[in-house]
Amino acid sequence: MSFSFFRKAPRFWERRGPTSLLLWPLSWIYGFILRARKLIADLGLFQQEACPVPIIIVGNIRVGGTGKTPIVIAIAERLSQLGWKPGIISRGYGSTSQTAPLQVHSDSDPLLVGDEPVLIATRTQNQFPIWVFPKRKLSIRALLKHSPEVNVIISDDGLQHQGLVRWPAREGGRDIELVVRDARGEGNRFLLPAGPLREPATRERDATLLMGKQSSTPVAGIADEYFLGRRAFTLSSTLGLPYQLINHGNTQSLEAIANEYLPNKITAVAAIGNPQGFFDDLLKNGIAGKCIPLPDHEKFTAEFFESLNAACILITEKDAVKCAHIQDERIWVVPMNLQISDDLADWLQSILQRPDPNRYTL
Repeated sequence: MSFSFFRKAPRFWERRGPTSLLLWPLSWIYGFILRARKLIADLGLFQQEACPVPIIIVGNIRVGGTGKTPIVIAIAERLSQLGWKPGIISRGYGSTSQTAPLQVHSDSDPLLVGDEPVLIATRTQNQFPIWVFPKRKLSIRALLKHSPEVNVIISDDGLQHQGLVRWPAREGGRDIELVVRDARGEGNRFLLPAGPLREPATRERDATLLMGKQSSTPVAGIADEYFLGRRAFTLSSTLGLPYQLINHGNTQSLEAIANEYLPNKITAVAAIGNPQGFFDDLLKNGIAGKCIPLPDHEKFTAEFFESLNAACILITEKDAVKCAHIQDERIWVVPMNLQISDDLADWLQSILQRPDPNRYTL
């Protein structure tokens, strides 16, 4: 069941009310389908081959972006520093005309392979092999064939992908399932379409990665499942030095932008899963102005930016990869930097160093 038409989160997802209660029967049906799929998987009716190297899945149970891609980048870079050889796979959301796995480079067309994989390749300067395809098992096969030195694979999303066979660390394996949670939490905690959840908040996971200040529980009387004895790591991000879209070597600080332009001459645009998070971060850095939130993965045109009455336009790096063809000196790209804490890195490495459990199941 696909709900990809919810590219922009409806307001009723955040609080329980008449609309969400009206849609609740559809959520119950969706939940029944999820339980049936899990039962089939648990029974092992279809024998599938596990991946020969450990997999780290960075996903979320809430529809829309929660900050997974910056975490994928940070994990890959940290593991590389520790001596691992990471590879990355992605569905390539928004890609078109894909009939087979494709390798992604910084100069790849985001319309063909998706904006997030191109962002990863750009930020990491093509340091890691990145492959995209909806069937992740085929992406893994292609990746390992072309880059046999890879000894750990990081999946950007994929928690709900049944074809991606893994033996999670909590079951004694070395595959790791991470749930990313941002400041919005789980909203009204209903499953799709009455709420924003792809799976129940009680979903198993090896750890939760908490992005930003966590909101309090919005539904009275419901305990927060994320903190019932589960491992959790808090990650913090910072905005980096903005650079000009048409000239990456031309940079200026957020402080300089705030001092140079009046708020009514600044416009921030974001087509990401949680645009408000970007706008809030700008405000914390002294940048006030008009904010334009757009649906996740929205495409951009030169005409769109020309229509903006602004002397300075601020966009995210994810949006910048879709704007390479736009020549507008007013556009500045604001990168986001994220560091993996030592305790998270140590825990990841302790799991990855476990013996391959699949060798003992033959």
